[in-house]
Amino acid sequence: MQVFGILIALFVFVILLGIFYYNRFIKLKNQIDNAWSDIDVQLKRRHDLIPNLVETVKGYAKHEKTTFENVTKARSMAMNATTVEERAKSENMLTGALKSLFALSENYPELKANENFLSLQKTLSEIEDTLQLARRYYNANVRDYNILCETFPSVIIANQFHFTKREFFEINENERENVKVKF
Repeated sequence: MQVFGILIALFVFVILLGIFYYNRFIKLKNQIDNAWSDIDVQLKRRHDLIPNLVETVKGYAKHEKTTFENVTKARSMAMNATTVEERAKSENMLTGALKSLFALSENYPELKANENFLSLQKTLSEIEDTLQLARRYYNANVRDYNILCETFPSVIIANQFHFTKREFFEINENERENVKVKF
């Protein structure tokens, strides 16, 4: 009879452990989805700001057509990306194009002094800071989730309920280098 009680206690313990890990997966999954939503909101703000920035710079630098086309193309690609990997890659391209746009402004002192341009530049900088924080939060949740997917005993629940690893939202290697501005 005592062995039967121990088996029941062990069975209840295993069930409770399974429930605990399942709920932890659900919590982290929802945190990742929420974090991605935060990134998406900041990216939308960024995408909405870019046409105003481009138009302001166009007024001063009419002959810099290639730079404007690159920014517009990168923005379009970023807005149409669907996966985390595509989104990260296209956002990195957009960041590079924006760097070129701001580097261009160095050639036009009257543009650098324009209040509208300065306001747009400040807003974009604030968005970039918020976006960086959102990326960190997202990646921290993905890290915790992925660890849970790969460690014992939670890997059993992950496999049973098809919880799979998620992708980080990372910058590519050339983004890690310092920007070189040449005129």
